[in-house]
Amino acid sequence: MKAELLDAETELELAYAWRDHRDEAALHRLITAYMRLAISMASKFRRYGAPMSDLVQEASLGLMKAADKFDPDRGVRFSTYAVWWIKASIQDYVMRNWSMVRTGSTSSQKSLFFNMRRVQARIEREAAAEGRTLDGATVRKMIATEVGVPLHDVEMMEGRLSGSDFSLNATQSSDEDGREWIEALEDDAQQASESVQISHDMDMLRNWLGTALSGLNQREQFIVRERKLREDPRTLESLGGELGLSKERVRQLEAAAFGKMRKSLEGQSREVFGFFA
Repeated sequence: MKAELLDAETELELAYAWRDHRDEAALHRLITAYMRLAISMASKFRRYGAPMSDLVQEASLGLMKAADKFDPDRGVRFSTYAVWWIKASIQDYVMRNWSMVRTGSTSSQKSLFFNMRRVQARIEREAAAEGRTLDGATVRKMIATEVGVPLHDVEMMEGRLSGSDFSLNATQSSDEDGREWIEALEDDAQQASESVQISHDMDMLRNWLGTALSGLNQREQFIVRERKLREDPRTLESLGGELGLSKERVRQLEAAAFGKMRKSLEGQSREVFGFFA
């Protein structure tokens, strides 16, 4: 509160000194003069549960960003310009620390986070004054319309603000030997029975492909291997040059080989499925 109050002329001199000459003393004086503004804005966010010291620190960072980016030629007071940067810095901090799960990052989600409860309370208060009772769906639609955001953003934010985080390492009972909540989560890893079935299916498929490939003549096998079984498949033109054939002829041989393999695979699958049927 003992910091000096800058008049417009002094403020411009300090801003020019920092912008044009990187005068750190001028920057320090400018920031110090407006720290009361940063602290005042930080105090307005105490209801979100963050420590006041952290809020002041974030407000200070926003103030320093404003001082670094301020252009005195635009003809506006530094305090007017700094308000936006200070507020943005504090809001980002509050949203980052509100929950272990990221609350939101878009402008609509940010607007909802800081305005939804206020808008909802006003809508319900006005409805009560008129003797009307609004259901939850109607209130959410009215909030979305007033704030100017999609309805699904309102529904998402309502869920995020309705409860606090709980640790998965917390025990399910007061007993110290109680099971932790994380132990109740379903294991997403592949189960043993699934692994065995997948391994069996892959072996069967490899056998089918081997049998289908062995039914081709040597030239057809060569074309299929070079075109489909290499990490870097060869082109029809390069194969034609090696085999002394035109590109179109290689394409025809490839199509014929695939046709033979398809018939072989269909026949083998009918035998297997017929056996299990």
